[in-house]
Amino acid sequence: MKGIVVVVEDEEAIRIGLRDSLELEGYTVITAQDGKVAEEVILKERPDLIILDLMLPKQDGYEVCRKVREKGVDSYVLMLTAKKEELDRVQGFNAGTDDYMVKPFSLMELLAKVKAVFRRMRIGKEEQEVHSLGTLEVDFKKYEVRKEGKLLEFSPKEFEILRYFILHPGEVVSRDDLLTVVWGYEVYPSTRTVDNFIVRLRQKLEKDADNPAVIKSIRGVGYKFCPEAL
Repeated sequence: MKGIVVVVEDEEAIRIGLRDSLELEGYTVITAQDGKVAEEVILKERPDLIILDLMLPKQDGYEVCRKVREKGVDSYVLMLTAKKEELDRVQGFNAGTDDYMVKPFSLMELLAKVKAVFRRMRIGKEEQEVHSLGTLEVDFKKYEVRKEGKLLEFSPKEFEILRYFILHPGEVVSRDDLLTVVWGYEVYPSTRTVDNFIVRLRQKLEKDADNPAVIKSIRGVGYKFCPEAL
């Protein structure tokens, strides 16, 4: 999956249409149809992107955006609104909105905007040198991994696997993906080699390596990196 998107829209046809279109593009999509449910879903899921209708039952988009921002949610917020007035846009930006699209909007334009947002997110992650994930700190430039401040010993291959996981959080990563990225096309060991390296990583990262929560096995596919468990 490319990332998590929450679609908040009370009009069923628009909500379902956006959900289906985004899922076809490979995004994980969660929907909500009123402001109260939206707030709960956003705080629980911490999505990458929120597509947020302005006029909602129970509480409007401004209120949803303001509340989740106050609670530390830094997701990109794309507001959908029928209002074009400058004052409405200013109010939205003050509440924490990142961008606007005015209804009726072009689906192709919205999907292109979503792709652009995720492209900038990915570039930002790749350029970031130091990643702090719970008790773990990983310095891409120095090739250092620290857990609770203590330096861990990582082989170059272990480090590259961890780097790939960090750049693809929450995504299902296949063994072939790791073989291609870490070992390359010319040197191509068996998928069992990947499994052996995962065992080593779990011993260093997991609280309980026999019951992994950070690097989960996805049966028949590969692995999923869950940084929230660190």
